[in-house]
Amino acid sequence: MDILKGKQALVTGAGRGIGKGCALELARKGANVVVNDRPESQDLEGTASEIRALGRDCTVIAADVFSRAGCEKLVEQAIQGVHRLDILISNPAVSIRGGFLDYSPDDFQHVINGALVSGFHMSQLVARHMVEQGTKGKIVFISSVHAPRPYALNVAYNAAKAGLNNMARTIAVELARHRINVNIIEPGWIDTPAEHAYFGSDKLAKDAPKLPWGRLGTPQDIGRAAAFLASEEADYISGTVVRVDGAYALRDCIEEVGGDQGGSH
Repeated sequence: MDILKGKQALVTGAGRGIGKGCALELARKGANVVVNDRPESQDLEGTASEIRALGRDCTVIAADVFSRAGCEKLVEQAIQGVHRLDILISNPAVSIRGGFLDYSPDDFQHVINGALVSGFHMSQLVARHMVEQGTKGKIVFISSVHAPRPYALNVAYNAAKAGLNNMARTIAVELARHRINVNIIEPGWIDTPAEHAYFGSDKLAKDAPKLPWGRLGTPQDIGRAAAFLASEEADYISGTVVRVDGAYALRDCIEEVGGDQGGSH
């Protein structure tokens, strides 16, 4: 069902992983898509080719969204190219793991800038355009299950995603009078190239069946949620965190089937 037919979407970090999954799913649901990734990305044209194969228009803009200037360039070129933006999927991705006592201040600043501050820049610029155009737009931030939980070795990423959630809810409050929906997706453990690079494919294959859903999440899982939140079907949803994790965040609460339930329920 083309629930996004005729809509113009902008997806950052769309070269691979979750960003690519979101861009493809928006296209499957009818949207034309502006895809963005870093200037050095080798993956962006591949995403664009897959979108065009679905019969949708796709504009490729390489820009560094970790800087205000890069965000301004991206939004300006996107509006020049497609004339309006109805949807923003803000998905800047950077994570540097390491122990707190030895964590580099430069790495901390880099992760905060990439995973939090860039979301402010992109959403502000796109929201200004939506307000000027009178567009009842949709903004979706890609956060993480790390936002409410202090996973070890992720001090900067945890802080960035927690801040992102509260920032997004604040933006939702201020944009409500413009009827611009602002929502957050918290992915769980997703099968992306970055996870394979960090953990190794063998570990992922070993650990995935142990998860509550029996598998890792996929970029398409996140994309489907993003497409719903970007559609008119989600018109009355704003300022909401949608966890898409196959019960990953609740895995410690799940008991073995047939085990001692510890009393009545």
